[in-house]
Amino acid sequence: MKYTSDVPTTTLQLKTPDGPCTTELAVPDGSGPWPAVIVFTDAAGLRPAQTRIAERIARSGYAALQPDLFHRSPPLETFLGEPPTLVAMRTVFQDPELKAKFMAGYYGPALDYGNLERTIGALLDHVAGRPDVRGGVGMTGYCMGGNACVRAATIFGKRIAAAAAFHPGWLVTEQPDSPHVRASTIGARLYLAPATGDLAAESEGKLRAELDARQVRYEIEHYAAGHGYAVDDSPVYDPVFAERHYAALDRLFGQTLRA
Repeated sequence: MKYTSDVPTTTLQLKTPDGPCTTELAVPDGSGPWPAVIVFTDAAGLRPAQTRIAERIARSGYAALQPDLFHRSPPLETFLGEPPTLVAMRTVFQDPELKAKFMAGYYGPALDYGNLERTIGALLDHVAGRPDVRGGVGMTGYCMGGNACVRAATIFGKRIAAAAAFHPGWLVTEQPDSPHVRASTIGARLYLAPATGDLAAESEGKLRAELDARQVRYEIEHYAAGHGYAVDDSPVYDPVFAERHYAALDRLFGQTLRA
């Protein structure tokens, strides 16, 4: 699929049990109906780089909805003191005090299972009521959003047809809420594309064991690229692997959302 910027994109204020959630909606030209794809942002949140990803997905014939996973927190720009980008976030992760504040005030609430259930549940209800949406629901996520995407797949079971995670972090941890230990509730087909260093061999073995035991349909494909390869404001953005990721989404969603 070839990216163009003439995709109709609007902003919704999605009603959730925890207040409004700013949500971007990008759709192809025409009146639809189209299958829906939920896009989970990385740790820098909603911004032009992520909008371009949603628009690119929409151009292939999907209604792409991108919720602000930080809607319970103060605006990220206020925390950063500048517009959010992955370059700005690098400064946060290099400062132990700032990192701790971000993890407690933004990252943790965004990935909390209960919070995801309320936010994405409201979004799925919204999608179900849209006359311009029909077919299966897919999801894709990046870094933090990849983790959130897999977590959402464990929450919503067969309401999700397919879920993809690109350069995801911490899919396998020693914590009791690690995504991999909840594989039994996944109904979606999974495509996981870790970057170099994202998924160690031991962690991958644990993840595969859980997915196999629960008979989850999945593919794990390692990309020989840096963490952040698919997002164009990342210092390690790689256009070759970004295109590979779009091709993978085309294949995954084409096989699952239009059946």
